[in-house]
Amino acid sequence: MWLERFSGHSTPSASPPRQTRAYSPAPQRSTHLAPALPTRPGFSPRSSSLSLALTPTPSTLSLPAAARIPNGNTRRRNASPPLDVADPLNVLQELIGLPSQEEAAAGTALEVEKTTKEPSESAASFGFGGLSLQEFAEACPADNNDMHHEDQIDSVTSAEDYEQQQQRFEDLHSSILSCDNVLRSVETSLIQFQTDLTVVSSEIESLQSRSTVLFTMLENRKQVENLLGPAVEDISIPLAIVRKISEDALDEDWVKALHHLETQFDIGQIKRKSRVSLKAIEGVKPLLDSLISKASIGNMSMYLILTNPIKATERIRDYLVLQIKSLRSPNVDAQIKQQQCFLNLKEIFVFLAKHHSVLAEEICQAYINTMRWYYLDHFSRYRQVLDRIKLYVADKGDLVATEGYGQRSQLVSTAKAPTAPHDALNIGKRMDLLRSPHQMVISTAVAVEDKSFRHLEVPFHNFNQAVVDNASSEYSFLTEFFSPYPLHNLSRKFKKIFEPTFTLGSLLTKSLVDTTIDAIGVLLCVRLNQRYAFELQRRKTPVVDGYINGTSMLLWPRFQVVMDLHSDSIRRATSLLIGRAGASALSLTALDTTRQSAAPHYITQRFGQFSHSILMLSSEAGDDEPVSNSLRRLRNDFEALLTKMSSGISDGSKRKSFMFNNYSLILTIINNTQGRLAKEQKEHFEALKRATQTPP
Repeated sequence: MWLERFSGHSTPSASPPRQTRAYSPAPQRSTHLAPALPTRPGFSPRSSSLSLALTPTPSTLSLPAAARIPNGNTRRRNASPPLDVADPLNVLQELIGLPSQEEAAAGTALEVEKTTKEPSESAASFGFGGLSLQEFAEACPADNNDMHHEDQIDSVTSAEDYEQQQQRFEDLHSSILSCDNVLRSVETSLIQFQTDLTVVSSEIESLQSRSTVLFTMLENRKQVENLLGPAVEDISIPLAIVRKISEDALDEDWVKALHHLETQFDIGQIKRKSRVSLKAIEGVKPLLDSLISKASIGNMSMYLILTNPIKATERIRDYLVLQIKSLRSPNVDAQIKQQQCFLNLKEIFVFLAKHHSVLAEEICQAYINTMRWYYLDHFSRYRQVLDRIKLYVADKGDLVATEGYGQRSQLVSTAKAPTAPHDALNIGKRMDLLRSPHQMVISTAVAVEDKSFRHLEVPFHNFNQAVVDNASSEYSFLTEFFSPYPLHNLSRKFKKIFEPTFTLGSLLTKSLVDTTIDAIGVLLCVRLNQRYAFELQRRKTPVVDGYINGTSMLLWPRFQVVMDLHSDSIRRATSLLIGRAGASALSLTALDTTRQSAAPHYITQRFGQFSHSILMLSSEAGDDEPVSNSLRRLRNDFEALLTKMSSGISDGSKRKSFMFNNYSLILTIINNTQGRLAKEQKEHFEALKRATQTPP
């Protein structure tokens, strides 16, 4: 059977197969019953040239034909013996001393003789114990018979083993056939893969070529953009900016877009005025002319190059007109409106004044007229409310020297309200109005509900404080929003706005002090007016100085008049004592000397309180003020009256005591006053006190 030929390659069993050949002293060699099956060569790894080179080397690897194992019985395959094994026929010829086939063909008798006499190395390797082959064969015939018998037994045993293992060899054969089929499929797949790889390689080469072209185009475009980008940006407006200006509402983002448009406009103007002629600017000129004539960009290309902001000007005009009209709405707060709707977008008027000065001036005039009406209307209503406040009214009974002092003057309001008592010569809590620099003005609702009596400085302060606050706020707004105009121009515009309001304030001040004899109230108004001047100076609002100075011109003359009335009252009292001692109610003398008193006179107390009030309001008075002169005249008249009173006392010591007591009372009243004028008054009365002091 054909399986017997694979005995040399059979799988060893549990016990090794017995030898079937006669014993030979030659070294045992592996028996090759059939040439070894050629193994399939492994697939050598192939590398595909997938580099970015333009000429990739296609892969041509395929399975060699010699590696393919044909189907069929392996016994029919002709295979040459291994190269490192000698030919068995030549070995046998050497053993028996015959020449080999090569030597016989060559015909060299000498070499045959040498071979017969001297066996080759292969033949010499067999051990015959120094005997010849014939001798060796004759020496052991018995052993050969036994070995032959054993070989026959082994052959029978091996055949039985092979028949038992036949199924294993058949399974092995089937497995080999399956492997052949799998290898054929693998070969087919590899061939298809090679074809696909060739296609992919071609596509990669094409993509590489396209990539090179695109890279070159990109580099060229970058170079062009670097050169032309700044020039194009200087004369072009982005699409978002155009839409923002033409369609969106005016807000902070709109102002930013307007600023960008303004920048581009300036650059375009510089380019057009330069000597270098740009074709881009010349090319856009027809579109620009169309833009100016239509005053709209809604139907034009959105990437239009703009150098004239007509559309932005229209949007600004419409917005400002609408906001100015809203200021005439009832119960609108102008300051809040100015802050939210004007100052937040103050750049729009700058843009308008630059590109359309006539329209900007018209808008400004409309604002002036509106705010002129606004302030006049509000302050007129506020004055009507202040006129309803009940005021104390001082009459001649509130002068320093009066015979009817026992009958207190009555205070009535401007609305002829019921009378109320007061002390017109004592400042009292009226000083608190001057000590509170940030006192809030009375609102309209509070003034209407207030039923108490007030002094004249209260309405004066509330009205003028409101004027100062609104005037400073308005001037600050004008300088900030209408910044393109110079300051002297803005000052004129401010005066146009507040001129009716200032006139209204002057009329109010005149009505308050024109007929009053309340010197303390008038002087309080003077000090409040001076504080307004300092506050306006701190707020850097010089445009209200004219109104402040005009108010001072109304107050100071009236103060002088009232001070003269007090001096006249003292002089009249002195004249009553001349030639009529003892008959006048002002005289302290009497015919009975026991009834003569050295106590201070009530006029002294009134003079001291009045002087204290004037000194309290003059702690920071300057030398150029008329207060010091008026107070000196009043003091001299009072001293003359006091001297005339003391002349009616016959007792000299009592006369000095009378003078001393009166001067002491005055010093006690004015002791807590401060300032240069107060110091002067206290030193003067201190000297008089020492002069009239009775020695111990």
